[in-house]
Amino acid sequence: MNRAARLAILIAATAGAVFLRSSAAPGELALSPIFGVGIPPDYRHWELVGVAHETGLDELRGIVGNAAAIEAYRAGTLPFPDGAILVKLAWKHVQSTEFEPAFVPGPATTVQVMVKDSIRYRSTGGWGFGRFIDGRPVDEAQHQTCFGCHAAGVKEHDFVFTRLAP
Repeated sequence: MNRAARLAILIAATAGAVFLRSSAAPGELALSPIFGVGIPPDYRHWELVGVAHETGLDELRGIVGNAAAIEAYRAGTLPFPDGAILVKLAWKHVQSTEFEPAFVPGPATTVQVMVKDSIRYRSTGGWGFGRFIDGRPVDEAQHQTCFGCHAAGVKEHDFVFTRLAP
């Protein structure tokens, strides 16, 4: 194996470890059970894919994507390419104190992550999932429900609910 190939492998391995890092306490690595997905450290700098409001949960949600996900959305590429990552941030919605008819984000509820890796997550449509409350992954039972919901609702859209907002 030549030097350039070894360097490329080292860079790819490092990049994989970086996107798995979470917001856990120093020295901890908070990864989701089953999938081993963490909160990407730079997700708050990613582009907005869209927003959602779930009435039953009274939540506002913002969905952001990394460069690979945004490129796929813009090009209309399905399935999403390996390396695409989507992060959903959720907050309770509360009435604005400045403008009565408006609702604004209140307390944070969850951060949810989807990572596309068609080999590693072959049994779940190529997607790995992570759901976090206060930076810590929820239990395995909750993670076991992720793919079933996506498979039942949006199999034809590569298991992704959110569409790119116009």
